[in-house]
Amino acid sequence: MQYTQVTDAQVSEMLETIGAESIEELFSPIPDKLRTKGDLNIPKGVSELELLRDTESLAGRNHATGELISFLGGGAYDHFIPTVVDAMSGQSELLTAYTPYQAEASQGVLQLFYEFQTMICELTGMDVANASLYEGASAAAEATLMAINITRRKRVVIAETAHPDTVSVLRTYLAQQDVELATVQVGEDGCIDSQSLSAKLNGETAAVIVQSPNFFGCIERIDRLIPMIHEHGALAIVSTDPIASGLLKPPGTFDADIVVGEGQALGIPLQYGGPYLGLLAAKEKYLRKMPGRVVGMTNDLDGRRGFCLALQTREQHIKRERATSNICTNQGLLAMRASIYLATMGKQGIAAVATQCFDKSHYAATSIAELDGYELAFDAPFFKEFTVRTTKSVDKLLSVCRDSGILGGVALSRFAMGLDDCFMVAVTEKRSKQEIDALVEMLGAI
Repeated sequence: MQYTQVTDAQVSEMLETIGAESIEELFSPIPDKLRTKGDLNIPKGVSELELLRDTESLAGRNHATGELISFLGGGAYDHFIPTVVDAMSGQSELLTAYTPYQAEASQGVLQLFYEFQTMICELTGMDVANASLYEGASAAAEATLMAINITRRKRVVIAETAHPDTVSVLRTYLAQQDVELATVQVGEDGCIDSQSLSAKLNGETAAVIVQSPNFFGCIERIDRLIPMIHEHGALAIVSTDPIASGLLKPPGTFDADIVVGEGQALGIPLQYGGPYLGLLAAKEKYLRKMPGRVVGMTNDLDGRRGFCLALQTREQHIKRERATSNICTNQGLLAMRASIYLATMGKQGIAAVATQCFDKSHYAATSIAELDGYELAFDAPFFKEFTVRTTKSVDKLLSVCRDSGILGGVALSRFAMGLDDCFMVAVTEKRSKQEIDALVEMLGAI
């Protein structure tokens, strides 16, 4: 991309056209507390040659995921992607540079989104789903705003067993709103402490966000938590791994009000952390409060089946006070990949993937726990990810594994949760017994 510089003369010309006297005046509508003060401490520039050389050096440090055996997790997982997903999602009939609006949306793309919604409903056990959101964390935040809009309450509770990034994004969403955010502590078993949750609930609570399987990989007892939440008139928002529905009962079975999740596991590569796919489904009675867009099926004048954008209650389309969200797009390309993946795998395929994840992760956990200096940090049931506590240096052992071509797990020290002696290991259907044994042998030899 060509680099172009904005000169002082061009800045003056733009300000004159806008009608502002200075840059300071231009940004004056921004509240003072939100504006950066003082020097940004940006280092002095370098020559283009130096910059390109440095960039190439940094790029050379990257490794393709195929070169490494990955046991990384924490929200992004190395699942198998059938070749047909890449082949079909690259077809010009489906591939688009951006999300098409109603006027230019083809029937094929609209049908694909409709099928996507249908399959997400089947995975989650819910009545209706939208045509996707940005990613899992913002989907949880959007669901929270949806619950506040439904209940007209101003208090939200989220469990500390949820992903720290989800908690952080939610804090950002609510920072400028008159909404209280309370957190529930982690119990000794790695799940929500039910007594702590009970103490946080009251008549002002709009929603409680529960992740299951949670950030530590543990399966929450949502069958017990959701009735407790409903007793106080609050909505139960469950964040889940869509692959887990191939083995576990979906949240809708337990009367969840809104279900969200990260769709990366559904045929989307790791690709340096994004873009990913936000999932959101809900009970039918909350349909008109859902953020984003919903594709519906209808019949034309000749009785032929057709598809259309049935709901798109965004600030672009209706009055701001009636809008459910300012979400201006959906992850159309990634929703398409997820649709192709789910259609390819089918119910039996998803169940097989889930079963392999469960069996292989438990084999790995048992093997690691038998090593000297290692134990499972929590005793709650888990799906495909588990937390290991060790007497050794977590950073050192993961570094040694990485140098040997094995990404051994995610260190919890990076999340400032007081678990610096722990790391998480995720085992998907891609990992073979030989690869798991190699990890165990490596950990035992350090």
